[in-house]
Amino acid sequence: MLALAACSNGGPESAVPATAVKNAAAESLPPLVDSAEHRRERERLVSRFSGPAGVSDSAVLAAMRKVPRHHFVPPDVQAQAYADHPLPIGHEQTISQPSLVAYMTEILRVGKDSRVLEIGTGSGYQAAILGELVREVFTIEIVRPLGEEAARRLKRMGYENVHVKVGNGYLGWPERAPFDAIIVTCAPESVPQPLIDQLKPGGRMCIPVGPTFGSQELYLMIKRPDGTLEKKAVLGVRFVPMTGKNPL
Repeated sequence: MLALAACSNGGPESAVPATAVKNAAAESLPPLVDSAEHRRERERLVSRFSGPAGVSDSAVLAAMRKVPRHHFVPPDVQAQAYADHPLPIGHEQTISQPSLVAYMTEILRVGKDSRVLEIGTGSGYQAAILGELVREVFTIEIVRPLGEEAARRLKRMGYENVHVKVGNGYLGWPERAPFDAIIVTCAPESVPQPLIDQLKPGGRMCIPVGPTFGSQELYLMIKRPDGTLEKKAVLGVRFVPMTGKNPL
């Protein structure tokens, strides 16, 4: 399975102001329409990757059926929103294929009280899926136009529990740590130490690791009580690189 995801990190950090989100939402985004046909397309999509041989978590599948992916892609590719492949979202970034979003969400094993950090907001689709499942989502995106638009979109769609920051994903979000789970939607060449530090003991991290033009592996990591990681490669993938400044 190959996947491309929106994420590049580095540069100045800032939280996206809620007032700006509220004031700009109606002006910058088209009307939100989720038709019966859209819902049927989501059902057909989910049916293709659900079941014993695919994603089986009922809460994750319900979120995938509920969140309108066509709201998270540009108008010129909305007709492909429910195909199971990545799509461009501008700024040389993409939105991951839905089956991979569902799989990565499932292996995090989050619950209603979980607090989750996401590195690589992109258009906000993965954050919205998580927002259906957990108490709070903290998501970081370096590409300012993407981050600001995602914040407006998520606010407009009612995701009050999703918090967006423009900043360097290598640093995580220490002010909001620790996290029950961390999901990274871009590939560093090694796991950033700040993300390990910000994961709770017993917490789970899903992260692709590897060079931009070489072999990448999606890893599931579980933090032991002593702070070390249990690490398991679960899938061969291809993600956009995680850019920016590694603090180490």
